[in-house]
Amino acid sequence: MKKLDTLLAEKLMQINAIKLQPDSPFSWATGWQSPIYTDLRMTLSYPEVRNLIKVEMARLIMENYGGAEVVAGIATGAIAHGALVADSLALPMVYVRSTPKDHGLENLIEGDIQPGQKVVLIEDQLSTGNNCLKCLNTVREAGGIVLGVVVIFDYQFSRAAKGLKRAKLPIITLTDFETMLDVAIDSGRITPADAENLRLWHQDPEGWAPAGFNAVD
Repeated sequence: MKKLDTLLAEKLMQINAIKLQPDSPFSWATGWQSPIYTDLRMTLSYPEVRNLIKVEMARLIMENYGGAEVVAGIATGAIAHGALVADSLALPMVYVRSTPKDHGLENLIEGDIQPGQKVVLIEDQLSTGNNCLKCLNTVREAGGIVLGVVVIFDYQFSRAAKGLKRAKLPIITLTDFETMLDVAIDSGRITPADAENLRLWHQDPEGWAPAGFNAVD
């Protein structure tokens, strides 16, 4: 039987929730040029994948954060997944923004967290970690006790890992960058040389530029 990280990486690429496009790199909000782009909202259109994520996130929360009292989806990408997981666990659900609304009550948290409640964060993807850390601080400032975060896809950037460690935020991931590379090679989507180019990007995403990457259809 395939491990969860391998199985999910396969499914994410099959539905184009993970895209490899080195010849025409994507522009991230950070300003980086990237040969990879993840759009995990795509999983919501595929019940099999959506259900796999829901079931496994719920299982991991029960096994690792058994005292959880609230599920908090990080806006915007993890709102739907947070709702699905909360429903599966029969727990209250909120979602958390990294910046306040510019109208109305200017809420950072939509929903109700009581001081002292134990909260699990749900994130769709972890890259720089900045958004996750902002939401962590927001929940803590509201009096919530954050047990940890469960992430669908982790880019495995060292800066994110260090930031979460400093913040004392445990992380559990369903799948990650290295697993995705292995699956992409094994499935013939990319060559080992292409994978090495992706690793070069991973080591220096700010300074990376495409160079002879040949994607396999």
